[in-house]
Amino acid sequence: MQKQIGLYIALIILLTWAFSLVYFLSLDLGGRPWMAAPGMLWLTFLYTGLFITAHDAIHGAILPGRHKWNGAIGAFCLFVYALFPYNKIRRNHFDHHRYPGSLKDPDYHDGVRTGFWSWYLHFLSGYITWWQILGMALIFNILHHLLHIPVANLLLFWAAPSLLSTLQLFYFGTYLPHREPLGGYDNRHHARSNDYSVFWSFLSCYHFGYHWEHHEYPGTPWWRLPEKRQN
Repeated sequence: MQKQIGLYIALIILLTWAFSLVYFLSLDLGGRPWMAAPGMLWLTFLYTGLFITAHDAIHGAILPGRHKWNGAIGAFCLFVYALFPYNKIRRNHFDHHRYPGSLKDPDYHDGVRTGFWSWYLHFLSGYITWWQILGMALIFNILHHLLHIPVANLLLFWAAPSLLSTLQLFYFGTYLPHREPLGGYDNRHHARSNDYSVFWSFLSCYHFGYHWEHHEYPGTPWWRLPEKRQN
């Protein structure tokens, strides 16, 4: 039972995302326009949860010792997130742990584009491909023309949340933890953690801001990082 908690949490995130997406894609915005903003923000948070679940799968933290199960869950989460290839992200993430905050780190800036937006665009360019964009465009048109989902619903509750969640993940999980302090890095992970409470840490990015703890204990699932932070 204890070893399956990670699986249950992953399923809760996946099912909540799926039901929420179906609900908001079928929502009549003409009758309830006030639900557009909260719906988009809620789905952004859930898309971030999909990626964090895939991240835990990469570290084998969903079902410890079950490599194939972790891989299948992680691959599925990244596929529905935005057609991201699991194996590539897995390789890059392990390189990130090997060479954090250096030019060998695929998530780090290139030494020139160190500002938030330039680093963010450089970060995305390492993961997004033209085939992925074409695939997303194809899905968009299938959902609109064959399933008759309104364009506004697709933009607000499908396209925007996945894009906004990349900003959330980058800001709290890469930019803040790994940007070089004025005095230089002071630990081997080239990472630091935020000082948010457990509640705000969860809302901000599923505790991904407790980033030094993640690098120090990479096999720890996201929901147990507050324990490492307090120790």
